[in-house]
Amino acid sequence: MRQARIERTTTETQVRLELNLDGGPCALETGLAFFDHMLAQLARHGGFGLEVTARGDLAVDSHHLVEDVGLCLGEALRQALGDRRGIARFGEAHVPLDEALARVVVDLSGRPCAVVEAELPSVILGNGFQTEMVREFLLAFAARGAFTLHADVLRGVNTHHKIEALFKALALALRRACRVEGQDLPSTKGTLTE
Repeated sequence: MRQARIERTTTETQVRLELNLDGGPCALETGLAFFDHMLAQLARHGGFGLEVTARGDLAVDSHHLVEDVGLCLGEALRQALGDRRGIARFGEAHVPLDEALARVVVDLSGRPCAVVEAELPSVILGNGFQTEMVREFLLAFAARGAFTLHADVLRGVNTHHKIEALFKALALALRRACRVEGQDLPSTKGTLTE
């Protein structure tokens, strides 16, 4: 089973997360409605089962909670992929949302790297989601998930549209990269976990 359950407790946050790469229920409760909406896009378009319950110091701001969910999701992805044998490894997607267009390319290489090019105004969406947290979430996710991520918002005007297109592109790129294509390890060096 390509799934994992992660629990993380700090003085700032408490996160419980379950990920199933091959589908399942989606239930999200982070206290940030916009963030829940983006995680729902990731689950739906990635074809993943994703359950997240998170609490954090939202009276301070959304940083700790969003980053810690990213860390937990990355750890769950890393564990669920196992030795990564048989996966497609690479995935790419362009996704439009009205006037916005996003591109995400991933390599489930075992090497953490994230390049994020997304011009977003510094605003708060919904009930406390800071747009700066999009970058922090992606950096944490790629670092803990041990994969290479290139995420770009190519154009757009509406901030909601730009971020949602980015999350949908991430979902589709990961769906393609996680797809099982055979039994072989997709690497000439013999490992994708170190």
